[in-house]
Amino acid sequence: MTEAIGIGATMEDAVQAAIAQLNAPEGIEVSTEVLGIEKKLLKGTQVKVRAYYEETEFSKAEQYIKTVLRHMGVQESTVLTMEEDDGVRFSLQCGDDDGYVIGRRGETLDSLQYLVRLVISRGRDDYRRVSVNVADYRETREQNLRDLAIVNAGKAKKFGRNMLMPPMSAYDRRTVHTVIQEIEGVSSHSVGEGSDRRVVVAPDEQYRKADTRDNRRPGGGYNNRDRGGNMQRNQRNANTRRFPGDRNDRAPRQPIDKTPTRAPRSDVSNAGAGRYGKIEPRRADAEVKTEE
Repeated sequence: MTEAIGIGATMEDAVQAAIAQLNAPEGIEVSTEVLGIEKKLLKGTQVKVRAYYEETEFSKAEQYIKTVLRHMGVQESTVLTMEEDDGVRFSLQCGDDDGYVIGRRGETLDSLQYLVRLVISRGRDDYRRVSVNVADYRETREQNLRDLAIVNAGKAKKFGRNMLMPPMSAYDRRTVHTVIQEIEGVSSHSVGEGSDRRVVVAPDEQYRKADTRDNRRPGGGYNNRDRGGNMQRNQRNANTRRFPGDRNDRAPRQPIDKTPTRAPRSDVSNAGAGRYGKIEPRRADAEVKTEE
């Protein structure tokens, strides 16, 4: 408990003096108690008041959270503290600013949680688990991560290869590792640095398949012609199969014979007549007779 004594000529002055001397954190509930009223000839009436507030183990952390939110521009906020066996949970309500306090992929909320953990652990030798939540974001995010981990574990066992999950915070990666440990046939580890660090879900040896990179087409993807029970038929036709554009399988070109197979046609027939009849030039004397 923290307390202070204030003296004033009136009750109101004494209360204000006690509260000012107490210098309580903003938002904390302050109680007052009248200790006595004295009447003196020279100084008149003097009222003595005691102001105090109950400081819990986590009250400093609550005030720190409100101070940080106020500097972030969040005007209205409510902090609810719930003590647990191994730590404490702070539930925040920020109205329309919930998404702003959470941040992208919860990065702002994680940073605030880290700072609050430092405030609580200052001067303490034992470890206390600290969780800061906004509008049940942690519960929703944890359920989504559990579903994502289960889906990737199923894919890892089905396809027999590692599954790379998106980048996550340390808190989210811990959740995924916990879920993977409960699934048989897969394991998990983290790769990457900084904000790009992510979880890899790996299948056990009995689920791993042979490397199929030699079965890929040159343009990408996989050649599935040898699947579906047609392997024997495809092996029989492997040597006779031809693909469009395969130059190695084309027959060699033969030289073109340019010798004409028949004599060229002529406008003059064997009888000496033209193809369109005999055409004779006009004579000059014929033209003169015509004019006459």
